[in-house]
Amino acid sequence: MMTRFSNKLAISTSSLGLHPSHTLDQKIQAAAQHGFEGIEIVYGDLKIYSDRNNLSVAASAERIRQACENHRLAIIALVPFENYEGSKAPLQDRLTVAGHWINIARILRATYIQVPSQYNRDCLGDETLIVSELQQLADLASAAAPVISIAYEPMSWGIHYPTWESSLRLAELVNRDNFGICLDSFHVATKLWASPFEPSGQYPNGARDLAESLHRSVTQIPMDKLFYLQLSDGERFDPPFSQAHPWYVEGEAPEFTWSKHARPFPLETELGGYLPLGEIVQAWLIDKNYTGWVSLESFDRRMRDEKYRPETAAARGQNSWRKIQALSFESGNKSKI
Repeated sequence: MMTRFSNKLAISTSSLGLHPSHTLDQKIQAAAQHGFEGIEIVYGDLKIYSDRNNLSVAASAERIRQACENHRLAIIALVPFENYEGSKAPLQDRLTVAGHWINIARILRATYIQVPSQYNRDCLGDETLIVSELQQLADLASAAAPVISIAYEPMSWGIHYPTWESSLRLAELVNRDNFGICLDSFHVATKLWASPFEPSGQYPNGARDLAESLHRSVTQIPMDKLFYLQLSDGERFDPPFSQAHPWYVEGEAPEFTWSKHARPFPLETELGGYLPLGEIVQAWLIDKNYTGWVSLESFDRRMRDEKYRPETAAARGQNSWRKIQALSFESGNKSKI
């Protein structure tokens, strides 16, 4: 049975080219021309645009907002505000930077600032402290209109909050209406199912662990705390990842290395994608009946080539979404690709 999803589709600017020549305005135009309804603005792309045009980041944000409006693209998020909670840097310094981000998000008229879970190994793990710092961030984001919501993203290499369960518990402790979670298929899959070290590309108990986690996510995540979804795939390491691999960086989490180089769009099996997107889509878009924003996030090393075009990436993204739309699902909540 063909299943059609009514979710609005967005794409991250990181998914539209990774070479310095791939400009933010080119990426916006490519997304609009290929039918995307929303976009995640990567702060680094905005900063490059500012520097090239000799503008402040705030002035650039105004230009980019206008460009997105002209192209009828909603800016869903400013991303990624990294390594905030539990950092050993003075809190006031971090809140000053956060205030700048919040101001830029308001200029952009973005709904969310995405905060990936802390992955600096030198971070503090005191949960009372972490909750307090995130409450102050959320309060700062709601202190003026429009309110900016904080979408906290569990990352598979996060130090203290690498899963949706731990991040949802954190969101409940923060207890702010404008603080929720963003789920990403890559992080859920590489935490539970996909292994860069196993020749099979899969943890021995991966299928069971993922199925159980997805079932819990359907029943346990309150819809008002699920702010938006990101979908991407991952390439199997063949041979398995090791210190001899050319991408290896000492001290870097293998999942982080994986994410930087080998995250094609969902179901791009022709480029090595092999993550269980069918099961994830079944759980989140069908069983949970999630109807909010879905954003495609890819970090594909091929996009670092100067000859690569943002238009090519946008077309790949839409083709990926068509593949997701065409997934067929068997009865009994079991999926097949």
